[in-house]
Amino acid sequence: MSSERPAAGDPSELLASLLKHAQQRLMALADAALEPHGLDRKEFGVLRVLAAGEPLSQQALAGLLGVDPTTMVAVLDALEDKGIVTRRPDPADRRRNQIALTASGQATNAAAEAAYAAAEGSSWGRCGARMPGSCGGCCGRSRWSRAAPRRW
Repeated sequence: MSSERPAAGDPSELLASLLKHAQQRLMALADAALEPHGLDRKEFGVLRVLAAGEPLSQQALAGLLGVDPTTMVAVLDALEDKGIVTRRPDPADRRRNQIALTASGQATNAAAEAAYAAAEGSSWGRCGARMPGSCGGCCGRSRWSRAAPRRW
């Protein structure tokens, strides 16, 4: 790759364009990493939230993940069919279900977390290798930028 700066007006210089392409690449890598574990990205998001704490209601999960309640029900149905989560009536309010990981769900989450981390690491590593003088390039910072790298 040339070390010359792209011409003015080049879409690859637009932060939004760079972020869009980085997101698309990461989504493809995540899909490939999660597929052997029988998960999609929505299901993986649910597992990550549940693995981090106590059982939650469907409503709380939907709120934390920014997912509409109808979609959350469909995702939880799929996870329950796979034996990854259980729904139990909330002792404080039997009209509400609490969602928790099963032992199988905990194992699936651990394996999926490792696969996802490897995929994410390979994405950032390859990106930096293609863009000499950059911090990784996927975030839009190049060697011509005066901005200091930021931790997300």
